[in-house]
Amino acid sequence: MSEIKQVAIECSIEKALNIIGGKWSFLILRELFEGTKRFGEIQRAIHKISPKALTDTLRHLEEYGVITRKVYATVPVTVEYALTEKGHALNKILKEMKIWGSHWT
Repeated sequence: MSEIKQVAIECSIEKALNIIGGKWSFLILRELFEGTKRFGEIQRAIHKISPKALTDTLRHLEEYGVITRKVYATVPVTVEYALTEKGHALNKILKEMKIWGSHWT
């Protein structure tokens, strides 16, 4: 018998979902569409997110170039998060998802 080789075909939708498909990503992006925010501001705006989940999601989005993290040498340290150009490009998509969700759910 001959072996069957599986060929991985990259899907752009799958790649996008790997970046922004996390449970909290959309809510964090929604907050950052309003402008630069600090960790505590994001956490207060998203009521049920734990500090660990917020930290992990912010790191993930930063790793993929969707957000930037700027640290200020203050006591205590101040950290601000903002969308990159790549992150801002998601605005239209998320608005369409919001419209779809309000119409169909």
